[in-house]
Amino acid sequence: MRGRPTWQGHLKLSLVTCPVALYTATARGGEVHFHLLSARTHNRIRMIPTDPETGPIERDDIVKGYELEKDRYVIVTDDEIDAVRLESTRTIDIERFVDIADIDRMYWDEPYFLVPDGKLALEAYAVIREAMRRTRRIALGRVVMHTRERLLAIEPRDAGLIAYTLRSQGEVRDPAEAFDDIPAKKADPAMVEIAEKIIAQQSGPFDPSKFTDRYEDALRELIASKRKGAGRTVAVEEPSDTKVVDLMAALRRSLGKDEPKHRNSPRKRAT
Repeated sequence: MRGRPTWQGHLKLSLVTCPVALYTATARGGEVHFHLLSARTHNRIRMIPTDPETGPIERDDIVKGYELEKDRYVIVTDDEIDAVRLESTRTIDIERFVDIADIDRMYWDEPYFLVPDGKLALEAYAVIREAMRRTRRIALGRVVMHTRERLLAIEPRDAGLIAYTLRSQGEVRDPAEAFDDIPAKKADPAMVEIAEKIIAQQSGPFDPSKFTDRYEDALRELIASKRKGAGRTVAVEEPSDTKVVDLMAALRRSLGKDEPKHRNSPRKRAT
C-alpha cells in the first residue's frame, strides 16, 4: 500500500545505476483538521485577497515580493522564478559515505522509503544495500524534489533503504543562540547520582505505541461527543515547577526513598 511515489529516478553509485522510487515514510492523515465556517449559516468561508487601501483584488493582480526591509520589496515575476528553477536530473548520485555519528541530529528531516523500481533494478539495488550494510556507512547524495535541491542521507533498513532529507546549514540555528545565556551552574554530585539511578529505573526499549498525541485523542473524543449532541471541555493539568529548596527531596521521592530526618533534630525523651 505504497500509494504514489514522491519521486522516481535512478540511484547511482559510481558506474552502478538502478531505477528507484521514493515514497514518504510518514503519514499526516491522522491529524484533526477544521474548516472555517460562518457562525450564522455554517457555510465554508472564502478567503478573499484584499488590499488594505483599495479593498478586494483579483488574483491576477497579485505579484510576489521579497521583503528587504519593512514595507520595501523586490518584485519577482513567475517567469523569473521559473528561469532559476533547478531541472530534475532524476538521479540520486551518491557523492560520499560517512559514519552516522558524523551527522548532527538537528540536520535530519523527512524520512522516505527508497525502493527498487521494477525487477531489473533488484540486483544492483541489493548490491548497494549489502555493501552499505557491511561497511556500516551512510550514503550522501543530492536529489531535486518539487524544484528544490535536497541533500539525502541513505541507510540500509531491513530489505530496503531509508532516505532522509537533510536540512541545509542555513536552516539549522546555532545552539549557542539559545544556550549561551544559561548561567554556569555546577550540578550537585549527590543529586546527579540520584538522578542517574532514576534514569536507570525508568530505562527501557522504545515503544512508539505508548506515545500518543493526547490533544488529538481529546479532539476526537470531543467530536464524537458532539455528534451525539453532548459537549465537553478538556483540561490538561500542568506540572508545577520544582523549587530549588525541594530539589533533593523531589529526587529522593522519585527514587522511592523517604527524605532522611535532619541530623540535628531533637531526640524523643524517654518516659
